[in-house]
Amino acid sequence: MLRCAVLDDYQDVALGLADWSRVRIRSLREHFTSEDELVAAVHDCEIVVIMRERTPFTAGLFARLPNLRLLITSGMRNASIDLPAAREHGVTVCGTSGSATPTVELTWALIHGLTRHLLTEAGALRSGGPWQSTLGLDLHGRTLGLLGLGRIGSRVAAVGRAFGMDVVAWSRNLTKERAESAGARLAPDLDAVLSAADVVSIHLVLGDRTRGLLGDRELGLMKPTAYLVNTSRAAIVDQDALASALREGRIAGAGLDVFEVEPLPDGHEFRRLPNVLATPHLGYVTEANYATYFREAVEDIDAFVAGAPIRLLT
Repeated sequence: MLRCAVLDDYQDVALGLADWSRVRIRSLREHFTSEDELVAAVHDCEIVVIMRERTPFTAGLFARLPNLRLLITSGMRNASIDLPAAREHGVTVCGTSGSATPTVELTWALIHGLTRHLLTEAGALRSGGPWQSTLGLDLHGRTLGLLGLGRIGSRVAAVGRAFGMDVVAWSRNLTKERAESAGARLAPDLDAVLSAADVVSIHLVLGDRTRGLLGDRELGLMKPTAYLVNTSRAAIVDQDALASALREGRIAGAGLDVFEVEPLPDGHEFRRLPNVLATPHLGYVTEANYATYFREAVEDIDAFVAGAPIRLLT
């Protein structure tokens, strides 16, 4: 039987969500920050299953895993896998499908948590603090600015419209017709979205054109009463610029589910800033999504063993 390791199974649920009986399986809960520790843990495995970009697979790592034949990632895109290096080392890389619904739902949980000051109010209630100390922001009649109007952004837009928000959207390839079909207005440029919105939510794919898209200048265009929500990828926003804007109160707050280093280091500023509502990359972490990921990972293994790999990443 082939040996298979599932990495970063934080909740210890992978083995119970699929039938792994055709492989010799091991689930590893703890995240490996050291490549040496990772290699020691999986060096004998022919198959490794990873969750999104939690563990990068670089050319150097592939070179240290000569037994590896199949790498499976959740999702059909993973920027942390060096695909040319995988091909060079004879490793097949496959993905799985997944739903956008959990990320849409978490986006709105962060928006509500920020605009109704739930962290402050729930904390005060538990600790015996003041009974009501904040005024919430009404969403009805406010402007929701969306950066990206694809599979996730368009569904975030639909919820915004249901709350009576004016939805304005921008991305480099977005057309007026596509925006209107999703119930949004097309902004002339990025600056127009940032200056108009009461809530800015990011739903772009990380790439060369979007890395560092929001820096000091762009964050400076936002209203001091506006909120930024990022459930996409941390590197789309300059993290030092964001921390500075939050620390100095130049924007009202941020809802963050993604970080440049994950897990977020214990002493990181985003863990303690009072105007940050942060979650540990929970956007896709739901029972139904995980069941799909691991069931399809087993399907990928079966297809690979049969000599006809499916859901190939190229």
